[in-house]
Amino acid sequence: MDIKIIIKDRNNEKRTVSAPIDMNLNLMEVLKIHNYPIEGTCGGMALCASCHVYINSENLLPPISDSEQAMLDDNWDSKQNSRLACQIPMSKDVDLLNIEIAPESF
Repeated sequence: MDIKIIIKDRNNEKRTVSAPIDMNLNLMEVLKIHNYPIEGTCGGMALCASCHVYINSENLLPPISDSEQAMLDDNWDSKQNSRLACQIPMSKDVDLLNIEIAPESF
């Protein structure tokens, strides 16, 4: 079964992509599969914040871990709705998740 993710990129272009929920993928991996400019330099360990996104919907997401919160606290572009895409597994709970890719951190 696939779910849909609504993505607003850094050029303010919106697109809806499909993501399987039976392959143990996270949002960072789905964004990379669809060629979005997400680095994921730490390999999804919540250690780099290069997959920072803003959540613009009310989906049930896993709680923010201490390591994810620490990365977001150190990021200039963090907002109340900030998350690291590597920490959001694909499941039925995130069907129609609406996200915006955060600005690149320098």
